Amino acid sequence: MKMRISSKTLQKKKRRRSGFQGKKHCRFCANDANASSLDYKNSYLLRSFITERGKILASRISGNCAGHQRQLASEIKNSRIMALLPYTAQ
Repeated sequence: MKMRISSKTLQKKKRRRSGFQGKKHCRFCANDANASSLDYKNSYLLRSFITERGKILASRISGNCAGHQRQLASEIKNSRIMALLPYTAQ
């Protein structure tokens, strides 16, 4: 016995799928030259991975792979210790 699917439910599914933007790619894996620039002294790069409140962006938002996300988090923490980045919002 086959299930009947109405045309309205098919249209709803198509609408939901159209909002999907695809998989995010790690910017450090794409260019090996950028991976070397991941350093606690490069505060301009690290600022793009923290929010206005000073929180570290999640990898699902930034699109980083797990290895680079861990490395990025440790570099941000080192930069905070050296007072190059703030711990909280100013």
